[in-house]
Amino acid sequence: MASYIAIVHKDEDSDYGVSFPDFPGCITAGSTLDEARAMAQEALEVHTDFMLKEGQELPAPMTMDAAVKEAFPEGLFATMVVSLDGERSKVARVNITLPARDLARIDRYAASHGMSRSAFLVQAARQVIQRGA
Repeated sequence: MASYIAIVHKDEDSDYGVSFPDFPGCITAGSTLDEARAMAQEALEVHTDFMLKEGQELPAPMTMDAAVKEAFPEGLFATMVVSLDGERSKVARVNITLPARDLARIDRYAASHGMSRSAFLVQAARQVIQRGA
């Protein structure tokens, strides 16, 4: 099982942003640290599943020192470790129909929270399911 360093970013009026120095472009966010952790796990799984599907090799994980030095040269930092297990869920591509206005709102919200459309829709569905609605 590989473990990758995730860098946690938080501006005064924003959610907790999470990025992975080993995977440029793999970012997500959550309104709480627990939500950010869950979203980071999902983002890393989706990102690495896509890489593997495209025939790309996953990089060796950076050391904590290297990740912190790359992400925070001034010395202030917050990190978390996200592990990939060998039994990740398989990603499935689906085709759905949505009103264009709703799709635009979803895309704006997801982008403003550092998420992909897919990550947002999964998060929203999981929240509804957890509430039992």
